[in-house]
Amino acid sequence: MPRFYIDAPLAAGALLDLPAEVAHHIHVVRLAPGDTLTLFNGEGGQYEAVLTEVGKKRATAEVGAFNARDVELSYSVTLAQGLPEGTKMDWIVEKAVELGVAAVQPLAARRCVVRLSAERAQKKLEHWRGIVVAAAEQSGRNRLATVAEPADFRDWLGTPSAGPRLLLSPRATSSLVEWARHAGPQPVTLLVGPEGGFTDEEEDAAVRAGATMVSMGPRVLRTETAALAALPMLAAVWGGM
Repeated sequence: MPRFYIDAPLAAGALLDLPAEVAHHIHVVRLAPGDTLTLFNGEGGQYEAVLTEVGKKRATAEVGAFNARDVELSYSVTLAQGLPEGTKMDWIVEKAVELGVAAVQPLAARRCVVRLSAERAQKKLEHWRGIVVAAAEQSGRNRLATVAEPADFRDWLGTPSAGPRLLLSPRATSSLVEWARHAGPQPVTLLVGPEGGFTDEEEDAAVRAGATMVSMGPRVLRTETAALAALPMLAAVWGGM
């Protein structure tokens, strides 16, 4: 059943004019009046709905029963990701959302090739948030992950954290799995460097700020692979896959 995010209050029995981009999608995939779809607004749960009108630029639906379906992880994971080049960040955001992250924090580190001006950062942020919506629609999540504004790595180290920060590093002597088994489920932040990783000085600064260095094995993973390997490792120990 097609799923769509609606940035508006939803209530059973309401007749809803769907947003233009949703109406366009419905027209493109040739849905028709009487077809059913699922709507969610990011506040948890979802609603079944029936299309009542479909046009090229407009569609309406009657909202039906609420379903409290929840597929969120029982623990919160924030991905603090060093900005990679090109479209790698798009891939990382999409797949991290599918795997259950609650938040993404883009970081500007020393080895980052990408340098975003304020204007470009805002456009990227809007783009990534659109990817979050699409990934939630596809994966069945009814809550949206947040994407924060890109931050300088060292400045971000001084901000409060809801739980432990785990720095994924080839220099680490203890494993992520061992740490997870000992610590148990809790809010956690995964720190992943850009291409080339964080510098030794940045890693040392993170440790001084309270981060714990952990390893995922003897192989050095690409920046776009590291978080997507770490998330299933946590889920294998704590549940959620």
